[in-house]
Amino acid sequence: MATDFKFIPIIDISPLLAKCNDPKMDEDQGVSKVVKQLDQACREAGFFYVKGHGIPDSLVKEVKDVTHKYFDLPYEEKIKIKMSAATGFRGYQRVGENVTHSRPDMHEAIDCYREIKGGMYGALGEPMEGSNKWPDNPSNFKSLLEEYISLLTGMLSILSFYLFSLFIIIIINNSWSLTDLSRNIMRGIALALGGSPDEFDGEKAGDPFWVMRLIGYPGATSANGSEMPENDIGCGAHTDYGKVSGLADLHAYIPTILTPKLSVILFLKKLYRCLLTLVNQDDDIPALQVRNRSGELILAVPIPGTFVCNIGDMLKIWSNGLYESTLHQVINNSPKYRVSVAFFYEPNFNAVVEPLEFCKQKTGGIKKFERAVYGEHLVRKVLTNFVTD
Repeated sequence: MATDFKFIPIIDISPLLAKCNDPKMDEDQGVSKVVKQLDQACREAGFFYVKGHGIPDSLVKEVKDVTHKYFDLPYEEKIKIKMSAATGFRGYQRVGENVTHSRPDMHEAIDCYREIKGGMYGALGEPMEGSNKWPDNPSNFKSLLEEYISLLTGMLSILSFYLFSLFIIIIINNSWSLTDLSRNIMRGIALALGGSPDEFDGEKAGDPFWVMRLIGYPGATSANGSEMPENDIGCGAHTDYGKVSGLADLHAYIPTILTPKLSVILFLKKLYRCLLTLVNQDDDIPALQVRNRSGELILAVPIPGTFVCNIGDMLKIWSNGLYESTLHQVINNSPKYRVSVAFFYEPNFNAVVEPLEFCKQKTGGIKKFERAVYGEHLVRKVLTNFVTD
């Protein structure tokens, strides 16, 4: 369980990224410092900021800007990429279409997943088969988001001329690389647990699934307007389901009472069992809150140049409880429309998740959690969490 932390730590991961492919990375003093910080953050808060991540600030901002432009479009335009079972549950969801605890969530979103070809994961993967749905407007939406995803995952399925030129500039300036940011943070967390850097490679997350949600939270005034349902509570406070991100049966729902001041309360949904969540949030709207052991809500104030990261229930299982996911929520009491781009780095689709032996030995030799299969859980949650026509 999280401690009574009073702030969310900021970790400069640049020394880790610089040595991520060095077979002796665990002997480097700079890496050791980052590993100790990751260990403390995962044990005490379950949340941390990362800076020195190598993703250009200009790209991070462009992703938020283009997301704002899409959500500003008329509903008739947005619905052209409507999510349905036929799209593999990819695409646009209107306000209230996502459901938690039988209540509609007061946000709109675009859901993207790693694309799945027919038969790729057998019968289990059939509901998720398909390609992502990208809008024609804004015109650069698809290319920009695919570039962004490629930098977060290292999966360079599309290498446009622009990206190639950018790569050359990067090599010349030696300022950042196209290495897998999420994977490399997990290498640091593996070392923090006492394992080898490649502990989460191979059958665990060597071929990782990923999920991305581009979420639009209406401002306080619009949330109470005539177009919004009277019940404007989005979701219960939650942990995230993955490695760095928790299990539906493990989280506690915390009812929230609306006040005139907090006229719209929107909670991030506990939906995916990811390995690592990286949140790219609007810089000028503080809204993300993290709950410490005493129940105090610590504000994750937006810090330019950083991602907010949190660990989830998959890591909780693999670590046998050494690291625990932390309840968090979003309260947007600003009149401004808020955008958050949440990237969930997942285990392999067919990964079997159960306590690691060396983590079990550190926790009394008792296996505290039963095995889980990532793909089974993801499909089950997707099939039950969305309202479809």
